[in-house]
Amino acid sequence: MRLVDQSYLLLIFLTLTATSTLAQKYARYGCQDMCGDVRIPYPFGIGPSCSVNEWYTVDCNSSMPYLSALHNLEVLDINLKNQTVTVNVSMISDCQNLVRNSTQILNVDLGNSPYLFSRVHNTFVVEGCGNAVILDHGSAVTGCSSTCGNGTVGDDKDKCLGVSCCQTVIPNYLKSYSIDLTGLERQGGDGACGSAFLVDKSSYDEGRFSRQSVAGDNSYVPISLMWTLSNHDSVKLMCCNGREVRVKLDLGNGTSVESWKCRITLPLEGNPYLNDGCVVTEECSRCRANNSYCDYHEIYDDHDRVSEWNITCSPDQFTLLGSKSRSSVGVILGVTISFGVLFLVGSSFSLFKVIKKTKARRQRKRFFKRNGGLLLKQQEEADPSLVDKTILFTSRELEKATDSFNENRILGRGGQGTVYKGMLVDGRIVAVKKSKLVDESQLEQFINEVVILSQVNHRNVVKLLGCCLETEVPLLVSEFISNGTLYDRIHNERNEFPISFNMRLQIATEIAGALAYLHSATSIPIYHRDIKTTNILLDEKYRAKVSDFGTSRFVSVDQTHLTTLVKGTFGYLDPEYFQSSQFTEKSDVYSFGVVLVELLTGEKPISLTRFGENRSLAVHFMLAMEEGRVISIFDANVIKESTTDELFVLANLAMRCLNMNGKNRPTMKEVAIELETIRTSHIPSLVETNTRQVVYEEDFSMLSYGESTSTF
Repeated sequence: MRLVDQSYLLLIFLTLTATSTLAQKYARYGCQDMCGDVRIPYPFGIGPSCSVNEWYTVDCNSSMPYLSALHNLEVLDINLKNQTVTVNVSMISDCQNLVRNSTQILNVDLGNSPYLFSRVHNTFVVEGCGNAVILDHGSAVTGCSSTCGNGTVGDDKDKCLGVSCCQTVIPNYLKSYSIDLTGLERQGGDGACGSAFLVDKSSYDEGRFSRQSVAGDNSYVPISLMWTLSNHDSVKLMCCNGREVRVKLDLGNGTSVESWKCRITLPLEGNPYLNDGCVVTEECSRCRANNSYCDYHEIYDDHDRVSEWNITCSPDQFTLLGSKSRSSVGVILGVTISFGVLFLVGSSFSLFKVIKKTKARRQRKRFFKRNGGLLLKQQEEADPSLVDKTILFTSRELEKATDSFNENRILGRGGQGTVYKGMLVDGRIVAVKKSKLVDESQLEQFINEVVILSQVNHRNVVKLLGCCLETEVPLLVSEFISNGTLYDRIHNERNEFPISFNMRLQIATEIAGALAYLHSATSIPIYHRDIKTTNILLDEKYRAKVSDFGTSRFVSVDQTHLTTLVKGTFGYLDPEYFQSSQFTEKSDVYSFGVVLVELLTGEKPISLTRFGENRSLAVHFMLAMEEGRVISIFDANVIKESTTDELFVLANLAMRCLNMNGKNRPTMKEVAIELETIRTSHIPSLVETNTRQVVYEEDFSMLSYGESTSTF
């Protein structure tokens, strides 16, 4: 096939040689291709008639190019090879007039545009002391932490390796993001501005972007956006060399975007998106001027891709480009190669199915090995009792069960993967979770988690039935829970009947019992790390089922905490864990406290209808307790169906779970026992209870408690 490509390029070369001395063309006929110092190549264009569609239209104002359909972002560079456009984006540091606890700043929202934030060409940089996190629709997707020893920044300011500066990659699928600066302090405490921003990697690494230039209100940062072309746009494309290719971009969250691209290879250069945009390279033009033959050879890298071309002039060959003999040889060579290709295609077609089946079988074996299948086999050999507990499903079984992972079978998407509804051959309804790619360095831990979770047997924990390791990403199979999530049950106003107080109390008791079981009754303690109402499912009898162990971790019995990159959902995240990155069993207790308050009040954990610190349900609840008006924020049905004494006892239990000092929180076992007591017995009226008064200071991280006695 390489010989065919060379012959094809030779014919193009012969066609373009006559005009090789012309200047390269980048814009449509009659259109300007420069705005100031920035070249604007097609499919972009200066003016609506010069671009492929309105998203690629550039306005040139005062010799400065702007993308008019994308918030008038200033264009710094357009790269046809990388399929990226670098733009200037205004950014914000903590020196500006920001309100603490409200520092989730929306930088850019690409909306329904054909642009994506490029994972390859961007990096997330944090400058200052502490940590900052990128959020996608309220969930943390990436972040990093830096330290400042003795109040000083790092000695080498040209590196960003964790001392007063850190950087990390972003996911593939970002279309919009916000940055949380709550955990970021100013650099070394000397007054310098701390900041967190997404930046074009090459600009940052090559020093074209100054790190200390972000202190002002009018600071800008360069960001690379990947642009895509739809099927409708492809009709307008006329690639100069006929090499129009379809590109599938994996967004990393179980979805993909299809795009089109014109490719160009030596000895041609220029703009491949124009039918007359390709010209012969200057080296080959010089060969022709000297009546020599331009000889070019492909040089391949280790991945069998063309890495470079070797171009030489060969005056000794009787192959001058303008001679009739050369033309005759080219025609004969082209015809011969064409017949050869047809013969090869015809011969290969009969072997296609055999090769495809062999390739698929080898691929399944490779995936099985890469996803830890051999480690699982070794564990089963060491402990025969695991054979019947850890079920291995085949890829064919799950493809049939989910109708080849049909979009109509999707139950939901999350940060850990996509969940599909399926039916096995024995009639069982199951949930099939297509996980993200597993880090090969974590394979042993992943397999251990699958083995242990498959042995977890609690009526209020979703049962893991098995897994499939024959696919590109691991597939986890669990029981199907029919009545949706607790979040939908609480907050969906279209429900036919409201959730009763008794049902809320029963659900809270069941959740607490399940977490107590995971913390203390399993062979290895399990910390869930993402307790929230969307991870609590309800079965047909409205019994609670704890699910989604994608971020859970197992700890040995002598460990007290895990030190990890901060993961979780804002509104439920333990502030102590966010500050220290140390997750303990008491962090799950804090998240449960938020769920309990959510059940009692019927309000969302983060609400845009409340203002300031009250946007957080936990803070809103604690302030209401401090001011003695907690009953006023409870759900009307809860107040109607319960006694005042019951509500005060539940409120005090929630306050203990939300204690800012994790050591002062109860264990989940203690919480479960107390909830069971409340549920099964009547509470005497006028009970004198010991509560904790909330003192709210300027920073959310400074919440503290003082003892006081109140009689309700």
